[in-house]
Amino acid sequence: MELQQDLHFTFAHNNFNVVDLDKSLDFYSRALGLKEITRKEAEGFTIVYLGDGTTRHMLELTWLKDFDRPRYNLGDNEIHLAMRVKDMDAALKKHREMDVVCFENPAMGIYFISDPDGYWIEIVPDKE
Repeated sequence: MELQQDLHFTFAHNNFNVVDLDKSLDFYSRALGLKEITRKEAEGFTIVYLGDGTTRHMLELTWLKDFDRPRYNLGDNEIHLAMRVKDMDAALKKHREMDVVCFENPAMGIYFISDPDGYWIEIVPDKE
């Protein structure tokens, strides 16, 4: 079944809930160069949207002010983001220096980094 022509969906954002918003903002800035696009403050939460400066896709970080555990339950952590980079060697070197590489798959030419809350981000070569 095909969608109606006026129902063309495009990606807007993905969400990660975070325990320490400042720590997460620092990580995403240093590790991936993401910048804050906009922020929404509310009584019980803060939402910050990050962008890469190239695409319209954003990462939404949600900080629940009354969250009462030291970490979110990420299950088997099979859900992840993937980011492209042109210079895989330089990226891997930077992420190793930051001590955030959590899995490498040289046969596939990819690796994963882990953010402060344990979310995995796949790093893949930009072959365009």
